[in-house]
Amino acid sequence: MIDSQLHKLLGRDEIEWDLQEIAAYLKDQVILVSGAGGSIGSELCRQIGRFEPSNLLLLGRGEQSIWEIDVEIGKRFPDVRVTPLIADIRDQARMRSVFKEFEPSVVFHTAAHKHVDLIETFPEEVVKNNIVATRTISELAHEHHVRRFVMISTDKAVRPACVYGAGKRMSEFQIESLARSSQTAFLTVRFGNVLGSRGSVIPHLQKQISEGGPVTVHPEATRYFMTIPEAARLVIQSGSMGKNGEIFVLDMGEPVRILDLTREMIRLAGKEPGIDIELKPIGLRPGDKLHEELLTASEGVRSTKHRKIFIAQPDQIDGHALDRSIDEIARLAEIPDRAAIVSKLQEVIPEYTLSEMWKKE
Repeated sequence: MIDSQLHKLLGRDEIEWDLQEIAAYLKDQVILVSGAGGSIGSELCRQIGRFEPSNLLLLGRGEQSIWEIDVEIGKRFPDVRVTPLIADIRDQARMRSVFKEFEPSVVFHTAAHKHVDLIETFPEEVVKNNIVATRTISELAHEHHVRRFVMISTDKAVRPACVYGAGKRMSEFQIESLARSSQTAFLTVRFGNVLGSRGSVIPHLQKQISEGGPVTVHPEATRYFMTIPEAARLVIQSGSMGKNGEIFVLDMGEPVRILDLTREMIRLAGKEPGIDIELKPIGLRPGDKLHEELLTASEGVRSTKHRKIFIAQPDQIDGHALDRSIDEIARLAEIPDRAAIVSKLQEVIPEYTLSEMWKKE
């Protein structure tokens, strides 16, 4: 409901589909979705089901969310084979057994920690869950000759100002590096905030509004936004277009001021901002930037046949050096030495700006 009501505020049309092109690479394939119980992962499953895969693998470690999406997909697409898998992407042996047993041909990797301010305090978990686990699942995709591997990234990976963004940038490097030596088509899709997704600003604002306020918001902060269905469609469409190593970026229109979005949400709730619901200005959270970006300074961009999707030119990464860095940062995560983790991330990603929390270390 909130997606459709707020969509006009985004200032652009919804993404269109090339159904024939999409069906060609999904139909009759074994498709693995990691993080299948999450906001993006579950929507991907809903969209993929319509293209008649031979087996849709719903992988996640939260049994309730996997059970829910399993039941839903079963009702929506009774003729599609669906296999729920309770598994932790950090468990290398378990993941290896999944690839060996089911032999997926397409992998959508959405599983990740993503609560920016919370996870800023625990960089070791970003390392284990977002960096090392991505290396594990992507290398298994390479070893098992998966046809296409699509990783979800974020605008926070561009000139990162938080641990989460730095971790995603490092994973982008890893995917780009692996793409150069693999027959698997490794692709990255980078987009901004998703309306209503878990961990995003929208559910937080909705809760404050439902409680009668005050609603806390930075008066000048802006973000790029898209709806959950748009995000899933972008991921699926990009997977059909990519060759290898590309980073796909959505034309998300103009960034939206969160204060304007908040006022509109209050009005949609039948209240008047500043009268019925107090607007309380606050500063940025740890790791937040005032304005997000979709491209780094070094990335050129080229158009695709889809008018709303562009390809960023990936950096040329020394794969061996990157692998050593991931090994080192993984050892630091086991201790954990949080300050050393952040320092190593900054060494690998020079444009990474530490949040105030880590500048004090």
